[in-house]
Amino acid sequence: MNACIFAGPPNPRPVFLVVTDLAKAYGTEPVLRGVSLGVPRGETLAVLGRSGGGKTTLLKVLAGLETEDAGSIVVDGRSLTGVPPQQRGAVYLYQEPLLFPHLDVFENVAFGLRLRKMPRPEVQSRVHAMLDRLGLEAHARKQPHQLSGGQQQRVAFGRAAIVEPAVLLLDEPFGKLDVETRADMQQLFRATVHAHGITTLFVTHDLKEALVVGDRLGHLRGGVLETYASREAFVADPSTGVEAEQAFWQRVTEASIPLPDA
Repeated sequence: MNACIFAGPPNPRPVFLVVTDLAKAYGTEPVLRGVSLGVPRGETLAVLGRSGGGKTTLLKVLAGLETEDAGSIVVDGRSLTGVPPQQRGAVYLYQEPLLFPHLDVFENVAFGLRLRKMPRPEVQSRVHAMLDRLGLEAHARKQPHQLSGGQQQRVAFGRAAIVEPAVLLLDEPFGKLDVETRADMQQLFRATVHAHGITTLFVTHDLKEALVVGDRLGHLRGGVLETYASREAFVADPSTGVEAEQAFWQRVTEASIPLPDA
């Protein structure tokens, strides 16, 4: 398969995450079929796919939570074959926030820094800066149960991003949020990962979300990943659904589709 390299400036960033011919099956059922991709340092590859298409399995294999049957994973020139999850430098963010219920917002975000034995003044500085970016400074001493769903997801995202992992793996992290909060989190995600230079693989079933968050785009169907040389190529591929979406809104604009009463 083609590595996901978009047309861009004359001196593109070097590829940081390289996956080659990755295969995974459960019993006799193949889930990943020769998946290959490449993501430059500090960029986000958004992978669109329906439920059951292999998106979560792909992330779990990259995180080391599942073992590949074939293929290779290389991060910054280092092979991850046989490397345990805790040594991969990858952080996996689920749809559920999974916050520590006994820790307040500040300590949830600080958790990874404290594990790394970072000096207290630096922990304080970094966490306050992250909470300010997330709009959570006023909630620093609240417990997770005192937060809304969107606020909890902000905390979980902040905890993941603040350690600046080699690779951030996101499994439809905003899928349970309301439309407005989800849109806010998508913009916050882009700003934060770009500010920290984090290389990210973001999987989603939502077409609009993929287009918003992705610097590069892929489409996973039946365990086969198609990557695109440009955003225009993604849009032009009928299988991604962009053309159908555009046609629908064109018909709405032309009033050929009746809308329900308010």
